[in-house]
Amino acid sequence: MKQFYSLFLIFAIQFSFAQINQEKYDYFVQFNGNQLSKKVDINQVLNHPIITKYISKKPDFDLRKYTSIIKLDQKITIHGSFLDSVPYYQFTIPIKGKEAVKQYLSEKLGAGTENNAILDLGKYSVFTPKGVKKTLAWNDEFLVIFELTKRLPKKYYEETTSTAVIDSVAAVDYYENDTIVEAPAYGDPAIPVPSPPKIAEPSVSKNDPVVFTDSVQEEYQYDGNPYEEYTAEQAEFDRKLAENQSEIIKHLFENGFTAPNSAKINIGADISTWVDYGGMISTFYSAYSLPMALFGGYDKYLPMQKNFGDFVKGINFDFYFDNDNARIEEIVEYSKEIADAVSKIGDRKINKNIFNYFPSEKPLGYMSYHINTKAALEKFPSLMSDMFQNPKFAKEDIAIITDLISTIVDEEATAKLFDGDLSAFLYNVKEVEVMTKKYSYDENYEEKITEEKVKKTIPLFSVVFTSTHPTFGDKLLQLGVRKKVLTQNGNYYQISGTKEYGDIYILKDKDVVAVSNTLDYFSKGSGAFVKETKKDLGKNVIFGKLNISHTVTAFGQNAKEDDLNKLNRIASQFSDFTMESPKKLIDNKFKFVLKLNSLQTNKNIILQTLDLADEMMTSK
Repeated sequence: MKQFYSLFLIFAIQFSFAQINQEKYDYFVQFNGNQLSKKVDINQVLNHPIITKYISKKPDFDLRKYTSIIKLDQKITIHGSFLDSVPYYQFTIPIKGKEAVKQYLSEKLGAGTENNAILDLGKYSVFTPKGVKKTLAWNDEFLVIFELTKRLPKKYYEETTSTAVIDSVAAVDYYENDTIVEAPAYGDPAIPVPSPPKIAEPSVSKNDPVVFTDSVQEEYQYDGNPYEEYTAEQAEFDRKLAENQSEIIKHLFENGFTAPNSAKINIGADISTWVDYGGMISTFYSAYSLPMALFGGYDKYLPMQKNFGDFVKGINFDFYFDNDNARIEEIVEYSKEIADAVSKIGDRKINKNIFNYFPSEKPLGYMSYHINTKAALEKFPSLMSDMFQNPKFAKEDIAIITDLISTIVDEEATAKLFDGDLSAFLYNVKEVEVMTKKYSYDENYEEKITEEKVKKTIPLFSVVFTSTHPTFGDKLLQLGVRKKVLTQNGNYYQISGTKEYGDIYILKDKDVVAVSNTLDYFSKGSGAFVKETKKDLGKNVIFGKLNISHTVTAFGQNAKEDDLNKLNRIASQFSDFTMESPKKLIDNKFKFVLKLNSLQTNKNIILQTLDLADEMMTSK
């Protein structure tokens, strides 16, 4: 079996990469320099005082040295694959000229010396730094950093008469073309291995770049030491991997390099990223299916990874940097079945009684979440049935399990315990005397617990939700009274015991349950804040906001003077932090947005943030 695994994997890599659709990536990251450069001058960022101060201490961090070779006002991309077939990554960077790159590599990385030669191949040049596997290739327009990341599988040896040899190729299931190849379980008798096929050596002409230059002896003597055999196989594997990497670079450049692109990327964002969810799950499976195969072959019972990929097609993270805000938009692309389910779960008419326990004026911060719990419970069994399909389980077996769940769980009755309305509020802070526990030890080293009153600044908060079950809530509260966990006082209940956050109250008013440490902020459904919030929640399944200025003022009352000055500086810079998620899905895509809003609009928020950081550090 000498060299069999390495030759087989190299053949698979070469064949697969030749067949791969170059527009099919597992992940894609794009820095839209053409978009961001319209908003902020990159030289203002790189020459900002806080950056130059840091560079003076860390010269290696000086990004300004790259501006002489990189066109930062154009698109820079990172893409690749983490699937088992052809794992690789590729950086694609627009450059100002071929000679500029060559000069930089010569000065910074010692390129051009005898052992670190730059290969000039006419249309493009190639350089592989000594001791690394990644290749740098460039023409007059683009610099590419490329590496095949396939690794030689580890082999496990048993010094017995029936030695089992298992590697990660055999142990991990392959889900290619919907065909599953099962691996032998650890400890099975040795399985006869066919003679390795004869694989032709890749032909390399005189003009082809040879990226990996370390010579490897084709034949070697094996003296019985597994480590020595593995070392020789690793060297052979690396050599052939480098040859294939060289062929790929040639393929990219010889007929004119075309910059990669993806329809999944949002060109309107300043930085846009996309990841193939199915590919990501495949990598996850590769990580845990091997150990499960070794310990009894339980990997056979795992849900098939392609099912997860069928449900969630991909996930985007897009970043925007404007003058008045910075925001992140997460976009999850579902399959039609999941999108229909998510739409129904988010389609909830809010119980209007919950607004009676909203504050009349804007709190420091709040978050409100409203879903259709009944729809979620109804969709759950069928979704799990599809997701956990596995050839080891008959479809009828899964159907029995889902029917059992549906029978045991009464969706309509269960949903009434928690209908789906949930809101949380941070009103203010207050200094109170609270009972707290103090732990100490006596002379016999036995723990003593005592209670004492201390003054403490606590946040005033409430959590409000709806429950339309006719009896459960009242019976649960009365149980708390009987067990002396709760004390009833008029129309509210007080939780007994120590009070780290003051007195905690529970109020139940028909369909609404409120848990709070204050009774002063409930509005009975009136006030400007209630009207504003109804409008926001009518469009969003999730909505929340934190008022930065008011929160800093409230929590900074007892801060030291230096800390208070810094907090006030933040409060004067940024107004609030918001989150929202629209109810309506567009093209089966769910969106979640986080936004930091600025009080100043005369400068890009990147420069504003650097200014703020510089002032904070200078004031030390």
